[in-house]
This record gives sequence, structure tokens and C-alpha cells, in this order.
Amino acid sequence: MSTKFEIFKSTANNNFYFRLRAQNGETILGSEGYTTKDNCRNGIESVKVNSPLDSNYDRLIASNDQYYFNLKSSGNYQVVGTSELYVSTQGRDNGIESVKRNAPIADVVDLT
Repeated sequence: MSTKFEIFKSTANNNFYFRLRAQNGETILGSEGYTTKDNCRNGIESVKVNSPLDSNYDRLIASNDQYYFNLKSSGNYQVVGTSELYVSTQGRDNGIESVKRNAPIADVVDLT
């Protein structure tokens, strides 16, 4: 299995979302909700463009003391993706490296 973006639609709010899945099937980055599929696709393109730059990542600690990161757009500094939670900084940093390496070349699969 290769790293890929998946577009899906929530039945709860009818918004479109994307997730970036690693080769092992784990989700390493997820999006906010988008009202249209085109906007969701634009979010994926933003991740592809912004993911290689280390300065676009905020390394954060959640209220439960686990680690995660946000990927921001270089242009407007908006969050374009949020990672899953990690139990260590090393896990979080490995997740960032995976996004940097794989997001720019990941295929997009539309599950809707």
C-alpha cells in the first residue's frame, strides 16, 4: 500500500474531509471539514505544496500530554492539516518526516 490522500464525506454534517494515510494504513494527517469537494481538493494541493518546508509545522502538546503537529500554509498561515496524537516527540517528528517525504507525491483517492 502506498501513501495516499483519501477524500470522504461525513454523514453527520455532509462536509468533505481528507486524510493522508501512510503505507501501513495509519492516518498521519487529517483536514478540517470543507463544504465542497473542490475546496477539499484545494486543501490537498495546499498540503502537497506546503509539506516539504519544516517552518510550516507547529510542534504541539495536547492537553493529555501527547504530541501532535499542525501543518500551516506558507501564504496565510492557516492550518491545512492536523496529525494524530503521538506518545513521544520522536513519533511526532517521524510523522512530520513522513508527511514531508510522501505528501507531495501521494495519489488522491475519492471515497465519495
